[in-house]
Order: sequence, then structure tokens, then C-alpha cells
Amino acid sequence: MRKLMLSVVGVLAAMPLCAAEPAAAVDGATLARIRDASMHSDWAMTNLAALTDRIGPRLSGSPQLEAAVQQVAATMRTLGATVQLQPAKVPHWVRGLEQGSLVDYIGRPSGITQKLHLTALGNSAATPAAGLTARVVVVQDYEELNKRAAEVRGAIVLFHTRFDQRLADNGEAGTAYGQSVRYRNGGPSAAAALGAVAALVRSVGGADYRLPHTGNTSFKPGQAAIPAAALSAEDADLVQRLAAQGPVSMQLLLTPQTLPDADSFNVIADWRGREKPDEVVIVSGHLDSWDLGTGAVDDGAGVYAAAGVIEVLRQLNLHPRRTIRFVAWTNEENGGRGGKAYAAALSGNADKQIAAIESDEGGGRALGISAAVRPESLAALRPVIDALRPIGATALKHNEGDAGADIEPLQVMGVPGFSPLVDARSYFSYHHTAADTLDKVEPQSLQSQVATMAVLAYFLAEMPEPLPRYSIAP
Repeated sequence: MRKLMLSVVGVLAAMPLCAAEPAAAVDGATLARIRDASMHSDWAMTNLAALTDRIGPRLSGSPQLEAAVQQVAATMRTLGATVQLQPAKVPHWVRGLEQGSLVDYIGRPSGITQKLHLTALGNSAATPAAGLTARVVVVQDYEELNKRAAEVRGAIVLFHTRFDQRLADNGEAGTAYGQSVRYRNGGPSAAAALGAVAALVRSVGGADYRLPHTGNTSFKPGQAAIPAAALSAEDADLVQRLAAQGPVSMQLLLTPQTLPDADSFNVIADWRGREKPDEVVIVSGHLDSWDLGTGAVDDGAGVYAAAGVIEVLRQLNLHPRRTIRFVAWTNEENGGRGGKAYAAALSGNADKQIAAIESDEGGGRALGISAAVRPESLAALRPVIDALRPIGATALKHNEGDAGADIEPLQVMGVPGFSPLVDARSYFSYHHTAADTLDKVEPQSLQSQVATMAVLAYFLAEMPEPLPRYSIAP
């Protein structure tokens, strides 16, 4: 979810149109028809239910992900789109057993232990078969970790950094996520470098329902991985309180395996353009998910919001100038191999990739558009916002970074990037947890995402001249 960690600046809710802009050639009445058809279709929700209910979680390398590839491909063929499967080798990490308990602390009654609610992080190593027992060192940040380096060797390190739900409640969910997720991404590696035998992180999320939030962690090249897990927020707080009173010891058992890379595919479905079919506007979401829930919020909703664009254009029998290409990316969660494979297939030539849109912020209501374009290009997008005004998707923000992890390689090559701005205040309550299930997606909110992506994609594909190139730093 890297796009959520990048600052989004420049609200342009009322910028006037430039007199010479080419956007006027796009028919506003057609955009309104696309919007209204999207808001009256239950196609995306029906197919999202089929994905999550019949297949469930879709971790890279799993048979569930490959079943999902075939299901989505078959669904897109029924719409009359031209479908291809683009191969990509993906990581194959398998979770295994995960258990933790507190076995010693100040004031512990004889014979008493306390079970902890935790889940292994992607790329975690396994403990010994019988588990390991070690003292726990609780730190708030990297600075404290380094100050207490002498205590870390032979210990289990717990990074206790709270997710700031107040930020999320006030439209800054990405900022809150970025502040905490850096310890999930790099904390175990930093602890391992100081001799820790295992590392834990306070779950990165805002709902305190004693649910651990999984996610990936990364070790430096050549560094031996150590066991790494996320503790539920309540249990992390428990350990912190006990550690403030005196030494705490924990028993940990994790049995994940890293298997050889597996074969997977991006699902690509083209809705052919009428005049410039070799020029492409991408609409996309990622098909893989973590293995605790059924991946409805992250990112089944994004996949079918994007697929719904093709369905609405089919319903209205609309073919814009350029091809609109749906992509269901593989392996966003623990490797990004799908997006990299797509970019690599272009052999460094992305000239025909006109724009790329990705939805990967959950199933919340669409509030507008985030645009990684040249600042002077924002005015040309005003007709899109005008068309979306009746559904309240009126925010237009300039994004200086990537608009989605999977489309980032394209953006580095100069392709303008976009994502729907969504109400994400509760997104990180369910993100990467067992609670990521279909009931968390409200049908009308999903329809609003379809409408936002469909209006934007059609507009970009229909413009007489594409927007100027805009490169971001890798």
C-alpha cells in the first residue's frame, strides 16, 4: 500500500478551465451517462461476492490465487473483452503455525501463562520446531532500539508504535499508516542486525478488536531472516505495561516456509479503442490478498471497481478513441512482481501507455481523484470532476508520488498515474486481518468507485491528445 504513505498535495476543487484545453472535445453528456449507469449497476458487487465467497483468500503461490486468475479471466471474456494472461514468477511463502504466550513477568501467579494473539509477517523465518523462549525488549522507535542495543542480543524485540486513528478519521489514513508501517517493513531487519532472536510489531491498524494485522517485512540482501510477527494492539499494550514493571519473557512458535517461486499471471482484458487501439488507458486493482480474510477490502473491491468500467462501457456500447485495458495485478502484497512484469514487457518503451489508474484503498465511498500529473494538467481534468459532482466525488488532488504500487513502474517511465480518492477512515481497521470480508464493502460505495474510475478512464481515453508525460522518482 505504498501510495497511502506518500503525501498528496494541492486540492484543486475550483480551478477554472483553460480556454485552449483539448478536453472540451469530450462530451459531458456521455460522461454523465457513464456515471449514472455505474451507480445503477450491481455487477461489480455480484462478482466481488463470487470471488470472495467461492475462492476466499488469495496469497501469492496459492491455488486460490490461480483459481481467481481463471475466474476473473472468464468473467472478462463474457463482457466481450480481449483477454490475455501475462506470466509472472511470484514468491511462495506459507504461514504455518503461529503461537505466542507470556511465560514470566513480575507478579505472575505460579503456573500461569497468558496466550497472545499474533500472526506471522510475510518473509518471516521459522522458530525452532519446539519454539523459542526469550526476554522481550519493548521499544517505541528506531532511536530507542539503537540506544538499547546492548539489551537486544538474544531477545525478542517489540516495536510498540500506535496507529493514529485520529489522523485516519480526519482524512489522513495514509499518513497514519506510513508513520506505523515503517516498523513492520524494516523493524525485524533492524532488530536482527543487533542480534535479536525474533521481532514483533504492534499491529498497524486502527480497530482494537484483538485482531492481529499481517503484512510483509523485508530483510536486507544477504541478511538472515528471523521470526517476525504482528501482535494485536491489546496484547502489545499488555506486554508494554508488564515490561514497565520488570522483565518479561515470551514463548514464540512460528512455522512459516518460503518455497520456490511459483507461476502466476496478470489478467489483462482490453476494451478496444475505435481510433487508436494501440494506445492504452489502464484501470486496475490487485488480485492477490493476504491469507487471513477473504480479501474483499484489499483488494477485491479494487479489482471489480476496475472491471466494472468495462462492464459499463459494454452496457452503453461505448468505445472511446483509445483502448481501455483492465488489469488484475498479481503479487502486490509481498513482491510487486505483477506490476514489474508488465513494465518489463514494455522493454523500456511506454509511449503507448497513456495513463494508468489503480484502486487499492479499500471499498469506501469515492470522494474524488488523486492525480500524479504535471500541475498544469490538472485544469484539463475539471470536466471529470464536474461529471462526478452529483455523486459527491468532487476532490481533485495533485499527487507527487506513486498512485499505486502496481502502476509505480509505469509512472517511473512517465505514464500519468491516478487513483480514486476514497473514504478510508475505517480501511485500516480491516486491512490485512481476518475481518477483511465481503460485509465490509457497502454496495453503493463500490458503485461510486466504478463511476469514478469509469468516467475518468473514458475521459482520458477519449481526449483528442493525451496528457503530457509525468515521471516520478523510483
